[in-house]
Amino acid sequence: MSDIEGPTLRRRRLGQELKRCREAAALTQQDVSRHFEWHSAKVTRIETARVAVTPRDVRDLLTLYHVQDEEYREALVELARLSRERTWWTDYRDILRPGNFVGLEAAASSMRCWEPVIVPGLLQTEAYMRALIRSGRPGDSQSHIDRRISLRLTRQSRLVGARPLELAVIMDESVVRRVIGNEDVMAEQLRHLIEVAKSPNVTLQILPFSAGEHAFLGGPAALLEFRETTHLSVVYLEGVAGDYYEEQPAEVAQHRQEFERLSAKALDHRTTMKMIESLLDA
Repeated sequence: MSDIEGPTLRRRRLGQELKRCREAAALTQQDVSRHFEWHSAKVTRIETARVAVTPRDVRDLLTLYHVQDEEYREALVELARLSRERTWWTDYRDILRPGNFVGLEAAASSMRCWEPVIVPGLLQTEAYMRALIRSGRPGDSQSHIDRRISLRLTRQSRLVGARPLELAVIMDESVVRRVIGNEDVMAEQLRHLIEVAKSPNVTLQILPFSAGEHAFLGGPAALLEFRETTHLSVVYLEGVAGDYYEEQPAEVAQHRQEFERLSAKALDHRTTMKMIESLLDA
């Protein structure tokens, strides 16, 4: 069990293991719900890591599934305990989007991002953040804005440290041409992109207008992968109607291929830096 994977990834691992045990016992989710007189969706939420499961529930589930290996049982019970630990982002639950993307980001070893409109949060300057939040959430109090800023700045710590996130970002050309805030705010943001792109764990590409259509025209997307649990890779798709997480291996593999195609269409890292520099010199 990795000591850095965090409660979100542990919850996903536990859900996968419980699903495997249920299927080995030839039981449906409905069978389990009826047995425990649970809400019909509870088993689904446990197996998809939408809710934390108690150690007691894990023991009861494993008994129903006729799992007798005591060492394995205790390992899953411990996983349930650890998956319920308090995290740094717990204090921001009221402003987090549904689905716990921050928890996945905190546990991921690598992430590929496509951003068609704005600079990704992990690469934003504070002034750029404030301009975005004030425009998008004009009714927010100063304290709420400050908390959103604090959350985003804390997330950026994933790019440094002993095991930094391997981040590969593809941004539409409009992202670096659209002025957010004012000219000074945007110039600072562009200089920050150049600086952060010097990090060995960060790759930045711009997709030029001339690239034409592609599979991710619908909105922002991210592929998160985990070093020791590659089967738990997940695709995050952000949309106006709501966020969507794709976890089926075949679908994740398809999105991985689309990211590779998009990267091939985009300017390489060096040419991207030259474009950003030219915008600063203009």
